[in-house]
Amino acid sequence: MKKKTGFGLILFTIVCLILTACSGEETGGDGEAVVNIGYTGPLSGAAAYYGENTLNGLKMAVEEINEEGFEVNGTTYTISLETLDDQYLPNEAAANARRLVQEYNTPIIYTPHSGGVNALQVFNEQENFIIGAYTSEPAITETGNTLTVRIPPSYAGYVEPFTKYMMDRFGNKLAALPPVTQYGKDWAEGLIPHWEEQGGEVVHNASIDFSKDTDFFTILTNALEKDPDVLLIGGASEPTAKVAQQARELGYEGGFMIMDQAKLDEMKKVMGETYEPLEGSIGTMPLINADYPGTDEFVEKYREKYGEDPGSEAGFHYVSMYIFVEAMKEAGNVEDAKVIYENIQAGLDSLPEDKKVYNIPNIDENGGFEIDTRIAAIEDGEIVPKEVE
Repeated sequence: MKKKTGFGLILFTIVCLILTACSGEETGGDGEAVVNIGYTGPLSGAAAYYGENTLNGLKMAVEEINEEGFEVNGTTYTISLETLDDQYLPNEAAANARRLVQEYNTPIIYTPHSGGVNALQVFNEQENFIIGAYTSEPAITETGNTLTVRIPPSYAGYVEPFTKYMMDRFGNKLAALPPVTQYGKDWAEGLIPHWEEQGGEVVHNASIDFSKDTDFFTILTNALEKDPDVLLIGGASEPTAKVAQQARELGYEGGFMIMDQAKLDEMKKVMGETYEPLEGSIGTMPLINADYPGTDEFVEKYREKYGEDPGSEAGFHYVSMYIFVEAMKEAGNVEDAKVIYENIQAGLDSLPEDKKVYNIPNIDENGGFEIDTRIAAIEDGEIVPKEVE
């Protein structure tokens, strides 16, 4: 009889563990309930610095949230952030996402590149997880995928003001040197027709593969032989800064139109902590120069924790984690991605003011956060805000 009872207890324990593993939560070592959130991004290779910046924002938010936890239906939860390196490769991102779902039952998986988002969109609805998509590629919210959240604003809003500024200041001859990624190709395909419609000329068009190229002199020499007034460059901030730096070393004196993934302040760190080599550039407004309700507090905490200024990548990921937590609270659910997604607008509405590192009043019908777009140019070595109509 005792043997039967012991066997029954063991069987009951195993069943309970299986049921727990099949939900989106776990039980932590000290008995608290845990929600696993996934991340797949470039933590090695040419874009590793970019990946670390995105991850730093998530880590900072998770640490703050876990100090007291958050309550859903009377249960207090903490977050376990599960991270995997995909080296900026879409196929690796897909493999990582499948592993995160199977091993950690993650209701949300972040990925900070459009190639990874496209790869995850093939199966995320079937596997029931939200993609936290850190990419400005507008196409990712035009696919009809019902569980994708585009975190930054679409780059389509930058095409007109970037073009006008560059033509007014430098001229109408453009050399396009986008990264070879899908994001880079799409950005160039969105910009070039508008440039030509405004009377501009594209004198050179070639892609850069940051996963293979570390010296850009040959690529730049070919472009500069066409005597462009403006260079379109972009991608992760660190390699993009090296492209700009080498262009200056080759004698280029024109302007840089910087695709939004690369950030002016991050590029500055690579170029000797000065904006002088970037004179005449136009790009997105650095977070440290913004004035959203929660920006100053976030910048101060980030500097204290990491010993440097935060970039936009960190800020967007930080606020998005808080938005997803608020959505879980509003949904009364931490494991059903569909229910959580349906409550993201409610999560935005209930987000505390001091967490608004960016002001995001709405999520549109396709899953894109609607954000007040801000851009800036480098003039006389300083950040100068520019209006966006």
